[in-house]
Amino acid sequence: MAESDAHTALDLPVFETFAPRLLIVCAPYYRAIADHQITGAERVVARAGATSETVFVPGALEIPTAIHLAAGAFDGFVALGCVIRGETTHYDTVCNDSSRALSLLGLRGVCIGNGILTCETLEQAEVRANPDDMDKGGGAAAAALHLVSLAHRFGQRSATMDDETILLAGTKPGHGSA
Repeated sequence: MAESDAHTALDLPVFETFAPRLLIVCAPYYRAIADHQITGAERVVARAGATSETVFVPGALEIPTAIHLAAGAFDGFVALGCVIRGETTHYDTVCNDSSRALSLLGLRGVCIGNGILTCETLEQAEVRANPDDMDKGGGAAAAALHLVSLAHRFGQRSATMDDETILLAGTKPGHGSA
């Protein structure tokens, strides 16, 4: 049945009044995969008339922190990396926690395209990262651009984290907040 399922990709948004600036945040643990993801993301960014800068972080868990640190300096973010299942449960932690942190940033108004691949094998990752095949890096850039377009349409400013209070579990405001 999956063979007959049609996939719909939205056309890239058109930016008439400004050229968005995206930060590509990449964890290059699997360097060849990361290079393909970046190539795909940069192609989409250029096609949309946007600009990008790329930074590298040690692993997928550090991607949300880097985005948090740069929030407000860019219109959107592209999260790129690859996690391949190993012999331990570390895979589950990295996949779940990086995804959850990116979602929380998104709910605060940060425009993020999540291109962190979570694969069973290196072969799966190679197909998904290849900019001439599944192009998940390009897809993540497109997602970020769509969110930037929506934020611009609805008049939202770029999200910053300056005045945000993060409450630790079981605490009240002012007591144990970060």
